[in-house]
Amino acid sequence: MSWIDEVDVDDAEGKLEAIYAELLKKRGKVSNILKVHSLNPEAMANHLDLYMTVMFDASGLSRAEREAVAVVVSATNECAYCVNHHAEALRRYIKDDETLELLMSADGLETLEPRLSNIVRHAEKLTSAPSAMTEIDLGELRAVGLTDKDILDLTLVVGYFNFVNRIALGLGVSFSTEELGGYKDK
Repeated sequence: MSWIDEVDVDDAEGKLEAIYAELLKKRGKVSNILKVHSLNPEAMANHLDLYMTVMFDASGLSRAEREAVAVVVSATNECAYCVNHHAEALRRYIKDDETLELLMSADGLETLEPRLSNIVRHAEKLTSAPSAMTEIDLGELRAVGLTDKDILDLTLVVGYFNFVNRIALGLGVSFSTEELGGYKDK
C-alpha cells in the first residue's frame, strides 16, 4: 500500500465512503494511488476531477497518446507504480510489444512514428529539463498536427503525471498484480 495510514474501503465514512462507493461503481476497485489520499477526501475528490479531465475529456490527443505520455513521464521519473498502471491501460491501444517497451523505458523514443515520437519526446523533455523548454519545442508539435489546445492538453497531462509520480514516490505507494488489472474503462 504506502508508508502512511490509509482508510480501508470497509472503514470509510462520510465523504470518503461516498467517493469509494462511486469508484467501485465506475471502476470496479479503488487504486492504491487514490487510497493514499484517504486521510484527505477533499484532495482525493479534486485529484479525481483533474485526472478525469486531463485523461478523458475531449481532446485532439487520443487516449493512446495520453496513456503513452503517462508512461513516458512516469518512466522518466522512475515511478514504477504509474509506469505499470498506465502501460496496462496502454496495452488496450498499442499491441506492439517493442513500442510498449520503448515507452516504458523512455528510451529510443525518436524511433517511434513521427507524431507519437514528437509528443512523448516533448513530455520527456518537459519532465527532465523543464527550464530548457523553448518556443521552438512547440513548433515541433505543430509540425505533426497539434493545435494550441492539443499542446495545452499535452502540457496538462505531463504536469499531472509529474504531480502524481511525486505522490506515489514520496509516500511509497506500491502496486500488486491484482491491482493492475480488472479496472472498468472509466
